[in-house]
Order: sequence, then structure tokens, then C-alpha cells
Amino acid sequence: MEYTYQYSWIIPFIPLPIPMLIGAGLLLFPTATKNLRRMWAFPSVLLLSIVMIFSAHLFIQQLNNNSVYQYIWSWTINNDFSLEFGSLVDPLTSIMSILITSVGVMVLIYSDNYMSHDRGYVRFFAYMSFFNTSMLGLVTSSNLIQIYIFWELVGMCSYLLIGFWFTRPSAANACQKAFVTNRVGDLGLLLGILGFYWITGSFEFQDLFDIFNNLVSNNEVNPLFVTFCAFLLFAGAVAKSAQFPLHVWLPDAMEGPTPISALIHAATMVAAGIFLVARLLPLFIVIPYILNIISLIGIITLFLGATLALAQKDIKRGLAYSTMSQLGYMMLALGMGSYRAALFHLITHAYSKALLFLGSGSIIHSMEAIVGYSPDKSQNMVLMGGLRKHVPITKTSFLLGTLSLCGIPPLACFWSKDEILNDSWLYSPIFAIIAYSTAGLTAFYMFRIYLLTFEGHLNVYFQNYSGKKSSSFYSMSLWGKEKEGPKIMKTNFRLFDLLMMKNNEGAPFLNTYRIDSNENVRSMVQPFISITHFGTKKTFSYPHESDNTMLFPMLVLVLFTLFVGAVGIPFFNKEGLGLDILSKLLTPSINLLHQNQTHSVDWYEFITNAVFSVSIAFFGILIASFFYKPVYSSLQNLNLFNSFVKKVPNKMQVLGGKIINVIYDWSYNRGYIDAFYTISLTKGIRRLAELTHFFDRRVIDGITNGVGIVSFFVGESIKYVGGGRISSYLLVYVSYVLIFLVLFFFKYL
Repeated sequence: MEYTYQYSWIIPFIPLPIPMLIGAGLLLFPTATKNLRRMWAFPSVLLLSIVMIFSAHLFIQQLNNNSVYQYIWSWTINNDFSLEFGSLVDPLTSIMSILITSVGVMVLIYSDNYMSHDRGYVRFFAYMSFFNTSMLGLVTSSNLIQIYIFWELVGMCSYLLIGFWFTRPSAANACQKAFVTNRVGDLGLLLGILGFYWITGSFEFQDLFDIFNNLVSNNEVNPLFVTFCAFLLFAGAVAKSAQFPLHVWLPDAMEGPTPISALIHAATMVAAGIFLVARLLPLFIVIPYILNIISLIGIITLFLGATLALAQKDIKRGLAYSTMSQLGYMMLALGMGSYRAALFHLITHAYSKALLFLGSGSIIHSMEAIVGYSPDKSQNMVLMGGLRKHVPITKTSFLLGTLSLCGIPPLACFWSKDEILNDSWLYSPIFAIIAYSTAGLTAFYMFRIYLLTFEGHLNVYFQNYSGKKSSSFYSMSLWGKEKEGPKIMKTNFRLFDLLMMKNNEGAPFLNTYRIDSNENVRSMVQPFISITHFGTKKTFSYPHESDNTMLFPMLVLVLFTLFVGAVGIPFFNKEGLGLDILSKLLTPSINLLHQNQTHSVDWYEFITNAVFSVSIAFFGILIASFFYKPVYSSLQNLNLFNSFVKKVPNKMQVLGGKIINVIYDWSYNRGYIDAFYTISLTKGIRRLAELTHFFDRRVIDGITNGVGIVSFFVGESIKYVGGGRISSYLLVYVSYVLIFLVLFFFKYL
């Protein structure tokens, strides 16, 4: 066992050869590297799989002895200053390593087909492998400086991957927005690290915790200064995990490829902030008010994210706001001191949300068969519907992920979210009410996404087709030959156009969209046919299920979604004591709400709380089903709803309509937070820059230029006085004397 731990430091560096070889190949042999581009997927998956097996082995050893191993070597030694690098293997490290590698392997397999037609395929795998290296280095770091280095490398990879399709202005703007927003938090993180080093003289976690606890117990530190430094550390987590008010970058980050959203912005990178707070929780628990700040930010974020997801039309943005809300649950749990519940929800949410994002990628592929590569159309849920018949595997996978996120038993997220909800009652009834209300909102907006996509009210434009199989289309992959291409459909557009006009969505979207060969996006090589519609030719193909290399990772994540909750389910012995894998693995002393992890379980309380939370989730699902069922049922429900509304007094109707409009506008416009930042920060900084520029040119430069001009004119005037004639000099001298005498005379007159 000790022999295995000694080589744990190599974990982050195993995926590193891939970006190095790709970079060298593109530099030295660019043509050969691009022509043999499909060969890079297999070694990327292989090396990350090796890391996954190694991490699983360390995890099993952690279960057996629950030990902590730290391997350190000195990098810089100068008098009293020593900077050391090393690896730390503890329960938190082993959990995060398995999470990163397992989701990463699935996303890499998925990406082999998803990115197969993209010109940046090789570059994509180089970025992904370097991200995996950076993320693994972050979770195995043994000190704050090492964490900060890998923290910035993770941010750099996120910047590159969000702006992967950099020729699109929206992607370029999104990666810049993410970069600037995260720099705010990273500055706070750096200042916080330096502040605690100034207090304790150490960057190492164990030394830092021991020294700081002794200083606090002896009242040798300033509480206000310490709280401020802790808040600066927390600011880094706020930005990275998209917590309010630095959450604005996450929805725009969906401009990157969908596999990036699944790996970075759902399962791993956004969880880095949660990981940092969990790692530093022994430091935070002895600092006054900082846990209250963490829980307050968490409760605001989880509720805000849920409300902003209610009216989103882009499927990936809706899932992004859902991620923001679930990260708020984790941050709330850490602020309450419920260390175990936070990490449990981190695990279950990562697998469920990765499944949902990969499912959304499959849906986008299906829509692109109709509209071509047009994100405004292929990702718009309002333009979807009826896909359940054409993508049954994706539909089933997406439904299971949706049910899990809604907290429906026995799926994974039920166990973790229910534990956070129960702990919130012990912490604050007000927070508990908000958390439970958000659980209902989560069920509503997640089923809204599902119903609009698969059961939505615009599914009529997939009807009345004559489905003859088109010519075959193959996508060659390292994993084998894929299945045949999509079928062709014919449809009646008249009802579709009427519905589009009725729903105020503008002109029909089924137009030909051809990709320029110079665009840095996937080449949509799909079979098309032409159909005449009111004298206009339309070209499109039939929605189809994704290929096997995209479905396989989704099915594996379905298994995780179904069974990963078992690691936190309490198993009861004869005495009624509950013990599960997470309780055995995680350090009990950090958990404030449950000091003894092997605690007695009240069956009645457990079942009552579960029934209450599930009932709230089902209520949200019921409301979503009422409004977002298929078109004919929706119209019937709308008629029933209208007949009910007619019985309500007019004043209440007006008031209800205004409330609904306010909620919708709030959600659709992102809570006006982006607009506020645009006005107060972007435009404010530009106005300040313009004012500074005006002051610099008119005042600073004006004084300098004015002195020069005055000197020039004075010199020009004086040069005519000095002509070299003594009589002229005497005349000027006498004139000055006379003037002086006159002034002197008038002064004493």
C-alpha cells in the first residue's frame, strides 16, 4: 500500500503526453498530424482510463484504512522561506480523482464522434487532455500555492475550450467574459493565500490548519483581518463555481462544444470551487461569520439559478442555470457544516448533469439534421418537440437524468439533495423553506425542458412524413463503423407556420443553411431533399438517433445515475445505526451538523422528510405537465385554464397576469443582472476611461503644451527686442525705469 501511495504524484502527469505530442506534431509535421487526426482519441482515452484505475485502487485503500498520505519535495529554499511541491492523497482527493477520470473518459469517447467533422478535432483533444492534467493536479495538490498554479491552468483551459469556435463572435465574447469574471475571483484567491501565509508562515494545508488553530485559541490574530482573508479565499470559489454575483459567465460558456459543457461546466471545473471550500473547511470553521457568508451565498445562488432557468429557450443555457442552482445547494451544505452532504451531492449531480448535457448534444445533433449548423435554432427548445419517437435512447437517458435532478427516488440525486434539505431544517427554517421551494422549481424547469424537447407542443411538424430510407452515410471511427444516416421526411408546414405565428416565434426556421468550408465548425455532411412550400424550396432531413459512440457513454452514465446514490444510502444494522461508504470514508470531525457519522437513524423522520420533498418535486412536475404537454393536450388544458380564469374576478386576473409577466421577464432577461453589469461596469468603466482620456489630453497635455506655446511666443517677442544696438537697449531700460517711477508715484499719491 505504501508503495502505491509513493507513486500517487504521477497521477496528474499521465494524460500530459497527449497535448505535448499533438503540439509537437502540429509544429513539426502539421500535415501528417491533421491527416492522422482520428488516432489521437484512443491514446487520450487509454491514458485517462489508466488514471481512473489507479484512482479506484487508491479509493479502495482509503476505504480499508482511511489514511492520509502526503509526498513532498522542496522546490525553493532561501533562509526562512521554503516552497514545497507535493501530492496529497486523502478521501477528498480519491473521490475527486475518480469523478474527474470517470466522467472524463466518457466525454472523450463521446467527443470522438461528436467532433469528428470539426476541423479543430486535434486541437480539441489537446485542450481536453491538458485540462484533465490540470484538474487532477488541482485535486492532488498539497499546498495553496500549488492549488493556485493548477487553478489558473484550469481557467486557461476553460478559456480555450469556451472559445474553441473562435470565429463565432458569440464564442469569442463568451470566453472573454469567463476570463474577466474569473480573474476577479482569482485575484481574491491570491490575496487570501498571501494573507494566510503572512499570518501562519506556511502554505501546507496541515501546517496551516494547526498553526492557525493555535493562534485563534490563544487570541493572537485579528478576527476582522482573518475574516477578510478567508472571504478573499472564498471569492475564488465564488467565481469558479458560478456563485452569485460572479455567476454571469456560466450561461455564456455554453457557446463551447457540448462535450465541454458536460465535462468542465457541469461535472469537474465548476466543482473546483466546492472542492476548495471543502479542502479549507477546517480553516473556515474557526473563523467567525465566514460559514454564515458561505451559506448565504449558497442559498441566494440556488434560488436565483432556479428562477433564471424557468424561461430559458436554449437547452444548454437552461441546464447551465440548473448547474448553478445545484452548486448553490452544495455551497449551502458546506456553509451549514454538512461536509458529507455537500460531497455526496457533488458526486451524484456530476454524473446526472453530465448525462443531461451529453443528451442535449444528441438532441442538438438531431436538430442539426433539419436546420443545419445554426445554434440559435438547433438549441432552441421552442422549435423542438416530438423527438421521443425518433431518438428513443436519448429520450430515455434524458428522462432518467431529469428525474434524478428532480429528486425522485431511487435515483442518485434524491439521496444527496434530500440530505441537504433535511440538514437545512437544523440550520435555519428560513433557508429550509427556500431550499424546498427551489426543489419544486427544479422539478418544474427540468420537466419543462424535457417536455418541450421530447413531448413539446410543436411536435406536429414531424407528422405526415413518408419515411423512405435515404442513402447511407457513414462516419468512420476508431470504435467501429457507425450506423446508417437519418431518414428523409416530408411534412405539411401550414399548421407549423400557424403555430409559429401564434407563439410569436417569427418566420419558419426550416431553411437551407450551408456551411462555408472555411468556417471553423463541424461540416454538416447530411443527406437532404427539397420540398416545395408556398412556392419556396425547403431542404431538410429527418431527426435521427445518435451514433453508437455517442450513445455508449450516455448509457454508462445512466448506470451511474441509477446506482451511484448507493455510496451514500444509510445501511442499518440491528441496533438501528446507519453506516454508508461516504460516512466511513469522510472525516467525521469536519461535519458540524453530524459530529458522529455513525448516528442513529429515525425511520419515521427519514420517511416523512422523503415523502415531503418528493411531493414537492411531483407538484413541480405536475405544473410543468399541465402547461407543456403536446399541442392538442396543451390546447385543451389552455381552454380549461381559460374557463377557470373567467370565473376569477378581473382584478385578480390582471394581478395574476402581471405577476406571471414579471416572473417571465425576470427569468428570460437573466434577472437583469447582466444588464446591470453592462450599465454599471462595462459602460461605467468606458465612461471613466473617456473622462480620464479627456483629462489627460485637455488638462495634462494642455498644461504641457500651453507652457511650450507661451515659451515660444515669449521667445519670438524677445528676439525682436535684442537687435544688437545699444541705443535700443537704453530705450527699453529707460522705459522700464519710467514705468516703475510712475507706479511708485501713484502708490504714495
